[in-house]
Amino acid sequence: MIVPARNEAESLPHLLEGLAHQLRPDDELVVVDDGSDDATALLATEAGARVVTAGPLPSGWTGKSRACHVGVRATTAPVLVFLDADVRLEPRAIHSVVAELDDCGGLVSVQPSHVPERPGEQMAAFFNLVSMMGTGAFLPLARPPKVAFGPVLACRRSDYVKAGGHESIASEVLDDAALAGRFRSVGLSVRLMGGGKAISFRMYPRGIAQMVEGFTKNFAAGARRTNPLVMGAVVFWLSGVIAAPFRGWLRYALYAGQLAFLLPKVGRFRWWVSAFYPAPLAVFLGVFVRSLVLLATGRPAKWKGRYVGGRGGFLGGRGRG
Repeated sequence: MIVPARNEAESLPHLLEGLAHQLRPDDELVVVDDGSDDATALLATEAGARVVTAGPLPSGWTGKSRACHVGVRATTAPVLVFLDADVRLEPRAIHSVVAELDDCGGLVSVQPSHVPERPGEQMAAFFNLVSMMGTGAFLPLARPPKVAFGPVLACRRSDYVKAGGHESIASEVLDDAALAGRFRSVGLSVRLMGGGKAISFRMYPRGIAQMVEGFTKNFAAGARRTNPLVMGAVVFWLSGVIAAPFRGWLRYALYAGQLAFLLPKVGRFRWWVSAFYPAPLAVFLGVFVRSLVLLATGRPAKWKGRYVGGRGGFLGGRGRG
């Protein structure tokens, strides 16, 4: 197990507690401290993890890809499982992921169910929903998505090396999408699973400000990587959602009902998010426009004290850096 962590003292204990009863005697648990200035390393050590330091960030690397690369080099296990620090695991969750890997090989990823605990975190509703829509998962007769989401990734070390590993995607902000592309390019399968009740995460516990920073970094670039036909369907749907409040209460109610049906598939959102959806929709549109402006002007986005993107920079991948 490899956990890249930068200033994750608030989230990391939940992950390590969930892992404690799922590790087998020969399993390795490595937390890669990526320049944290909080208690991340101390908490990881106290929980029994081996802590290694990512070191200074080399030119041409994003922080998360570098941390994952360092973590792989610090382990010898034939199966690699990468976990974001904000992931929360129910019993036997890791067993299910590895069992899926045994069945299909290649790269297996999980999109955890989002657990927004405070009202401000509920504003992430459209980000989570549109991210899944972008995979084509909600389209009629859609095939299983051949994309990856970075919070949980599993693969065999031999396949990881064959695909070029994180070294081959060093500069990609959206590391999960880029890594999936590398696996597909060498003929390896890519499988995306839903987290359901077994695997969840709390993405932005500090609320809207942290959410805006995180999604600004990658949202426009993620749209750029989406299949044009799927993107067209998503834009068509969004145009209806945006117009509904101005077209009468019946149309508004229909879209609110649709959201009430869809949102439980991506997270534990409260009833009022669907009923009063213009509020999270406004946050979504504002962040998307902000991300497009940064992309168009070549200005960098900021995430966890680092600047990414800008002219000649990294704004072009899918992970959380």
